[in-house]
Amino acid sequence: MAPSLRELKQSETVDRLFWSRHANPRSGWSRFAAFPVVMYALYARRWRLAVAAIAFTAVNPFLFAPPEDVDNWMSKVVLGERLWIRHGEEDKEYNAYNVAGMVAFAYGLYAIYRQYPVRAAVCTLAVVVLKLLFVDEMVEFYEANHAALDDPLFEFEADT
Repeated sequence: MAPSLRELKQSETVDRLFWSRHANPRSGWSRFAAFPVVMYALYARRWRLAVAAIAFTAVNPFLFAPPEDVDNWMSKVVLGERLWIRHGEEDKEYNAYNVAGMVAFAYGLYAIYRQYPVRAAVCTLAVVVLKLLFVDEMVEFYEANHAALDDPLFEFEADT
């Protein structure tokens, strides 16, 4: 059954609320910084810290106001990812970074479980580097495609 017009409007409202707030660079950078905290907390078996860091990651996009402009790298990361998700871009290079990151993350969890500190740290670093490569591609995707896709999140975005 196709979604109703009301469901589509609600979905669009949630989409705009999430992405507009997440486009605040403070949201992007603080969420990015939370990953090593999660990995450390799991390694150290500090369950409250792990739960708090995971909870922060989940609610983070709603904690910050929308940015006043998107003329910064982290906002372009978020907006590029939004466009990539919404418009079904299937570039294998982008996905390769994510797949490699998932493999490093999975092995990092194994290293945490077995209490291999160097392996856990290397995997955490690998995930961070692979994520940085992915999000840098999202900036390039945004800069190359946002005008042509005509899907601005902000009124002022169409002018950038």
